[in-house]
Amino acid sequence: MAYEIGKLPLETLIGPAAKATESLVRLDERLAQSPVSDGWIERMNFHDAVAAMWIEGELVHLEDLVCRDAEMDQRTPTHELTLAHTVVRKRRRILSQARDWALGREGLCELTGRGSAAAPAESCREGEGEAAADPADAWDETEADQLAEEFAEIDAVLARSSRLLAGEVVPPKTTPQGDDRLSVLYDLDWDEDARLAEWRQVLDRTSELPAVLRAALALEAWADIEVLQRGAWIGGLLVGAMLREEGVTANHLACLHLGAQKIPRERRRSRARTERVAAFIDAIREAAVAGLKEHDRLLLARERMERVLRGRRSSSKLPALMDLVLSRPMVSTSMVQAALKVSRQGALDLIGAFSLRELTGRGSFRAWGIV
Repeated sequence: MAYEIGKLPLETLIGPAAKATESLVRLDERLAQSPVSDGWIERMNFHDAVAAMWIEGELVHLEDLVCRDAEMDQRTPTHELTLAHTVVRKRRRILSQARDWALGREGLCELTGRGSAAAPAESCREGEGEAAADPADAWDETEADQLAEEFAEIDAVLARSSRLLAGEVVPPKTTPQGDDRLSVLYDLDWDEDARLAEWRQVLDRTSELPAVLRAALALEAWADIEVLQRGAWIGGLLVGAMLREEGVTANHLACLHLGAQKIPRERRRSRARTERVAAFIDAIREAAVAGLKEHDRLLLARERMERVLRGRRSSSKLPALMDLVLSRPMVSTSMVQAALKVSRQGALDLIGAFSLRELTGRGSFRAWGIV
């Protein structure tokens, strides 16, 4: 059954949507001229990844995620930690591309993990050319027919994906998806291509609505359609990319999971659709408010550390440490050693110069951050 937008109670939703838009635009404008914008973006990538796992019902410690990103794990990474690091990497990937990349064909294929079909097809065609070039290795008719069937099957999958991504209505498959995923973990009859196409149709039908209201509807539709069996958090990244594409968050990627974390689950999963949409609008505003608070905190911390830098030698490594501290929620001694190329004691001396707060309360494997 196709997702129906229906008649929206605009008198209820427009007010909160306008406030959320105002907060998002104010945050984006501050980041455009801010000296800590790069550090803010990196820090919020980690915070949003932890929040994404929290919404999924998984607990990931921020300290473990930062160490995982620095390839300095203190223990064997868990499945949840690996997923959280995937969120961080995908956020960086979106920000490194053009604004319209994420919702384009290439971006959707890569972000949703559906871009691997072209590679086997290409490699198969290369293999066919090599075999044809060597007459000594000619195939018999049976093998050639089997290969032709495999090529035809690959071409059919690529053609179907192209039509779905182009927004065309394609009838669902009558046979299970031909992949190697475990049936214990995946429903092989789950047509993710058709669900993704249905979600894209929601974006097309709401193109004339205000950006934040459209984003809230897209989040609600993603949860209602259940596009992917694994990776529901991808929806928040795609909607954040949509806001970036429309210019509301031109200088950053909205941390929608962090905002949703502050909204009670009863509202996000309410039976009433209007309440769910209103909850997602509030989540967008909460994300902007949290971003503004973090930005102001980083500015104050930078001013405090700049006072320590006055009168220092030009060869001092304290400016590099300041940039590192502002770009990570926490830093360890090993991270400072690797980034600044100093000894362990030198790293401790630099950390002490800024009077950073010790966050772990341990005697070993300690980590520091700004107050």
